[in-house]
Amino acid sequence: MDNAVYVDGRRAANPAGIEETYETTRSRGGVAWVDLAWPTPEEIRQVAEQFSLHHLAVEDAINVHQRPKVERYDDVLFVVLHPARNVDEDADGHIDHIDRVEFGDVHAWMGPDFVVTIRRSAVPDLAAMRDRLESRPNLLRQGTAAILATLLDQVIDTYRPVVTRLRTDIEQVEDRLFSRDPEVSLQIYEATREVIGLQRATHPHVDILRTLQDDDVLPGPGPVQGLGHVELRHHLRNVLDHAVKYAETSDTFRSLLTNTLDVHSTLVTQEQNEQMKQISAWAAIIFAPTLIGTVYGMNFDHMPELHWVLGYPLALTAMVGLGAVLYRLFKRVGWL
Repeated sequence: MDNAVYVDGRRAANPAGIEETYETTRSRGGVAWVDLAWPTPEEIRQVAEQFSLHHLAVEDAINVHQRPKVERYDDVLFVVLHPARNVDEDADGHIDHIDRVEFGDVHAWMGPDFVVTIRRSAVPDLAAMRDRLESRPNLLRQGTAAILATLLDQVIDTYRPVVTRLRTDIEQVEDRLFSRDPEVSLQIYEATREVIGLQRATHPHVDILRTLQDDDVLPGPGPVQGLGHVELRHHLRNVLDHAVKYAETSDTFRSLLTNTLDVHSTLVTQEQNEQMKQISAWAAIIFAPTLIGTVYGMNFDHMPELHWVLGYPLALTAMVGLGAVLYRLFKRVGWL
């Protein structure tokens, strides 16, 4: 995507290849920033060989869907980040109601004089991030620390629209809960799955930011020596506050959806109980005349009322009367 060498916070060279980038950085004493988008494994290995990157970090970068983490290999930091974005349409333009939150991968190596970023996500826009950094040479002069802090800020900011949409979805689920919408259970499960994905993404970023603020974890000279700068420390602390807020919000969303699912289950159980009451009441009402009709329908020769003139009307009256009594009784207790 881009390949540049910065000296004293300003773009000083645009090398044509990785080898030229390496040589220019060593000769001019600047900071190289190589940005790759959806690279092949061979391209990653070429960059890793030029900058002597650790083979374990290289394998992690080739194998996507690593958990968000920060690791240090000598004087090089390896960071894995998971940005997020809302996805409402598929390639054909149809609305996708299954996976509407997409989590990408951003891998980065931060060395004393180089940065290598690998992006497999539509967000964040690293080209726009580079432009903003280049417009602030005083910040970019801090070296790889400024790039790392800005990258973390951009990734955490991708959660804002996702959280906003999830909040709207949960409010809609709550509104539909008491309207007996038959699709509400599916909506609860879909929202819960997206919230769980948000939890898995946001919580590790909180740990990453707290780790970067620990001087014991990142001692001496190295890729984050600029973090001693007050402005960068304030910036990272602000990013950490945002990350904590989104992590806590995802926990709150999970609790709300769990409670919503419990309420939905209770309402479904109550509805089923009401239906069972009605079925039982009508079964009892029908059973009474059925029993009388069954007795009088027996073909026995010796029955006391068999030749009784009033037997037939009395049986009909008993059927209707008993059914009416049971109907009023069940109506009174609320079963009908």
